[in-house]
Amino acid sequence: MREKSERTIYLSDCQSFYASVEKATHPGLDNLPVVVAGDPARRSGIILAACPIAKSFGISTAQRLGEALQLCPDVIVMRPHMQRYIDVSLAITDIYKEYTDLVEVFSIDEQFLDVTGSLNHFRCTSEELASMIQKKVAASMNVRIRVGIGPTKILAKQATDNFAKKNPNGIFTLGKEDVERVLWPLSVDKMYGVGSRMTRHFVALGMTTIGHVAQTPLHLLKQKFRARFGKQSDIQAEVMWRTANGLDDSPVTPGTFNVAPKSIGHGMTLPRDYTTAEEVDIVLLELTEEVCRDARAKGYTSGTVHVFCMCSPYDAPTGFSQQRKMPFATNNTLKVFKSVREIFHRNWNGHPVRKVGVTLGSLDDEEVTQLDLFEDVTKLRKLDSVLDGIKDRFGNTAIIRASSLMKAGLAADRAGKIGGHYK
Repeated sequence: MREKSERTIYLSDCQSFYASVEKATHPGLDNLPVVVAGDPARRSGIILAACPIAKSFGISTAQRLGEALQLCPDVIVMRPHMQRYIDVSLAITDIYKEYTDLVEVFSIDEQFLDVTGSLNHFRCTSEELASMIQKKVAASMNVRIRVGIGPTKILAKQATDNFAKKNPNGIFTLGKEDVERVLWPLSVDKMYGVGSRMTRHFVALGMTTIGHVAQTPLHLLKQKFRARFGKQSDIQAEVMWRTANGLDDSPVTPGTFNVAPKSIGHGMTLPRDYTTAEEVDIVLLELTEEVCRDARAKGYTSGTVHVFCMCSPYDAPTGFSQQRKMPFATNNTLKVFKSVREIFHRNWNGHPVRKVGVTLGSLDDEEVTQLDLFEDVTKLRKLDSVLDGIKDRFGNTAIIRASSLMKAGLAADRAGKIGGHYK
């Protein structure tokens, strides 16, 4: 029986989302094994999503495309279409908002819904309302959703991941009274936030189930974490302990992603190893331009720039992750690139480069400007604004630097992508 003060929260997950959207777009694929994968000619040939039929052959997400083809030679491989997935995700959000105004986007295919106040309005149980929403999404978008139900966000999430996805009806309720009986017996790797590395740590500490973590007194768990991870691990220990016990006071908050960012960055895995400084400089300039354009669009300048680099070989990569403070807070591409280039060449070991990234930190309001006695900051900003406006109106390739037309340039290719994948 639900207490009056207890919330009813859903974590709704779209089954095999990318693959489901591709099947909905191409009805002839309904009864065929389908996977969505990056370009196999590049290093991004990884399975991003696999439909249930493909999974029945042993194919799984994050598997290499070549391995998937060995398991099922007839699998249909679809290139990702990120803009399409974003549009469908937003449409599904609009459907959820027909049932509650408390909808929080958790990822492109997962969303929290607080339906506490909706149950009386629709005069139904939490599972009946979940079924109504399932049917509406399926009829409108041809996408199946699974719904975990709980009194807290963390219990709703764990109900989805561990139980709703395996239930034939795609719905499962995990109440506070069920935690000890239902959640605790699960192996510790089934707990939200515990990956393979943390699993190994827990096993080394003698904790192989979620219940082992939950039943360890918090002060003792903190002691174990300090001994293993250092003095600054108390918060991590408490997060793990609360997760294992299903404790979570955080509300479902619409507009979570509208908060001010702490940093703005872009990175990429290169299509091949870049071996010369000239090649890497071209890509670093392109990344710097993307980052600075984002900063300008959001109204920020930055006083700190961070550069990331990973070098081959694949099995034993080297590289660096370094940042520096710039003389002035800025969002001008060439000024930031000067610092980016200096960081890279001071730290690069000369090995072939496979990944690079550029991030701006210490963000400040663009209206707060530090003047430069030797340069007209206002003039530079007007020029940047004109160039950004042309790209906004006519596309990212309307104006492109000459260096990007060289063999190492990737700007034209990235212009047709979102998050590294084709739109």
